[in-house]
Amino acid sequence: MVKHLSAREIAHLVRTREMSPVEVVTDTLDRIEEENPKLNAFVVVDGEGALEDARRLEAAIAGGAEVGPLAGVPVGVKDLEDVAGLATSFGSPMYRDNLASADSVQVARLKQAGAIVVGKTNTPEFGYTIFTKNRLFGVTRNPWNLERTPGGSSGGSAAAVAAGLVPLATGTDAGGSIRLPAAYCGCFGYKPSLGRIPAGGFPGPKPLLTMHPIAVSGPLCRCVEDAAVFLDCVAGYHPSDPGSLPTPGNTYLAGLEGLPAGLRIAFSPDLGHLRVQREVRDRVEQAAGVFEELGCRVELWPGTLPDTANAWSRLLDCDLYAQVCGDLEQRPTELSRSLATQLQGTACLGIADLLAAQQARSELNHVLHQLYDHYDLLLTPTVPNEAFAAAGPPPDEIEGGPIRLFELMGFTQPFNFSGHPAASVPTARTTGGLPVGLQIVAARHRDDLVLQAARAYQNATCRDGKWFVAG
Repeated sequence: MVKHLSAREIAHLVRTREMSPVEVVTDTLDRIEEENPKLNAFVVVDGEGALEDARRLEAAIAGGAEVGPLAGVPVGVKDLEDVAGLATSFGSPMYRDNLASADSVQVARLKQAGAIVVGKTNTPEFGYTIFTKNRLFGVTRNPWNLERTPGGSSGGSAAAVAAGLVPLATGTDAGGSIRLPAAYCGCFGYKPSLGRIPAGGFPGPKPLLTMHPIAVSGPLCRCVEDAAVFLDCVAGYHPSDPGSLPTPGNTYLAGLEGLPAGLRIAFSPDLGHLRVQREVRDRVEQAAGVFEELGCRVELWPGTLPDTANAWSRLLDCDLYAQVCGDLEQRPTELSRSLATQLQGTACLGIADLLAAQQARSELNHVLHQLYDHYDLLLTPTVPNEAFAAAGPPPDEIEGGPIRLFELMGFTQPFNFSGHPAASVPTARTTGGLPVGLQIVAARHRDDLVLQAARAYQNATCRDGKWFVAG
């Protein structure tokens, strides 16, 4: 019933009483029961809680109460983020019984808008790989090809949306963890500006303020309008995150109409130094051409972004280490060996290491400052390859040439380090039938422009205003 509907379509049908929230949730739970065993997108399904919330909403509507813009919309929540009454395991045996006593800010705001959480979606341990597999819940699979990965770390959320289990799911993105799965699964993934959505859901179980703000929360969905509504519901300052931004004056949904005329767009197929699968490059170049048809001036960017992968990783590791160091010392075997080793090495970093990382961040900022002095948007591939084997490992070569693991995040990670807003939109699929993503990046705090560009591209390439459900 609801497999092909967007979140906005479901909410409209619920608000107008053409469909009851109980019907919506029941249909969603039936589809999860049917499809999830082969996908492993959801690791916890709270059917009773979701139906109870649906009944309460149904009674409120029957009583004439005003309901929110996401009324009755089933939502999956990534298992790095708290939902009251459910365990937040972070994909780690160390926290399998970590029961959340309250919702994250983002989840609380989604619920206030009428959304109904149906369960938690799978993630690699603490979101630390680009494919979704952990010792607690196993491997998550791509609905376009079950032998392939949906990506990571929001792989469970992306697979759930791409398979039509839910129209909307939360993700977190510290280096591409929303955009990479969106690209691999053929759905829309949005990484807001740093601070746009109050922090929560990453990197760990203790309520520590982050030392090096890098990770953000955001949506995975099937159309740009749903992402805009999502942002309208959850964006805005919250005192738990002193770095969170105030609510914008206008709604993102209202701002989608009309792409500004004469946009100057830079296109880079490789950011000056990255190796890209030939088919991926071809599809992304075709997608960039759509913006020329929309009246934009698209130019090949001749510049190169500095390689900041090691600096980015060093600062990200510091924040996770701060969260788990006590438990790591007491129960080291409950963390994967590679992650434990990585974090234990972080304890040995000195001030010179941190200064070098911040110097790399400053260099990146300088290059992007110059880029956005001349251009309104930057277009790149989201990820340089199509989805690889579901259980890994990630490829160590592309088109016959060797690559490092961090190069698979080479198009996405810089914009976590810099804080710029970015989205992944689906392009034409490869000859193997696998999705490819185009990344759209704007200057800091220009979330409105990223969404406008994504919406214009969506309208130019989608017949029904939504990207396809797999299967």
